[in-house]
Amino acid sequence: MTTYFVTMGGSPLGEFLRARRKVTTPDQVGLTRFDERSRTPGLRREEVAMLAGVSIDYYVRLEQGRERKPSDQVIDALARVLRLGPEAAAHLHDLARPREHHHGPSGEADRIRPDMLQLMEGSDHVLAFVVNRRWDVLARNPLAVALYAGLVHGDNLIRMQFLNPASREFYPDWEQEACAKVAHLRAVAGPDLDDASIRELIEELSAESPEFRRIWARHDVETKTNPAVRFRHPEVGLITLQFEVFDINSVPGQKLIVGQAEPGTPSERALAELSKVNH
Repeated sequence: MTTYFVTMGGSPLGEFLRARRKVTTPDQVGLTRFDERSRTPGLRREEVAMLAGVSIDYYVRLEQGRERKPSDQVIDALARVLRLGPEAAAHLHDLARPREHHHGPSGEADRIRPDMLQLMEGSDHVLAFVVNRRWDVLARNPLAVALYAGLVHGDNLIRMQFLNPASREFYPDWEQEACAKVAHLRAVAGPDLDDASIRELIEELSAESPEFRRIWARHDVETKTNPAVRFRHPEVGLITLQFEVFDINSVPGQKLIVGQAEPGTPSERALAELSKVNH
């Protein structure tokens, strides 16, 4: 199987800088170009270098992987120029100074505490499910079962997004949801991809989904998911849910995700109908 996520020539730091430079526009950094014929996507190397206060030669060495120890000041300047959020900026620092990341055995992260199951089962007016770091669905309450019923690959929400063609109908805002999930996956994977289960998922998605490869190549990094998500259910129609994500502190890597509809909206009525579907 082709290893799509391994940098081919250069370095992970250089790959990240190139990807983020190409998706950062001159307008975003306050630059005006007079050469409208330029087909360079995003910023040019010399523009990044100028804005970051480093020489073009030094910046080229960074992208080519020949400069391995940039200072914190340089990394902070590049994060500012490339408009990186806090998580992406921290990711850039990790790429510049690789360190070991240790994760517990995957089996530990996949066990659901009985009291958490009890809490979910008692939540009959909201959607609730628990996921691990790679978004395997470890448990879900009846409303969540009803929403995702019949969807292939529903045991992993990222796999379902990219490998199930029905997801484009299920998620009316498919591109937005896909980008959010990939940004989350890259954030939890970290710069060194030391979690074998996450590497396997990335390999599978890269091999089978051109759309995943396209979005993964952007190097977006953010664990925050979209607060409002629209679904199109075959029996109750459109539902818009507001989501909150809670870390389960007793099991690092697990998250409780809760979705609810705004009171008095068609989505609240659709959610009530959905609760009947599962009974």
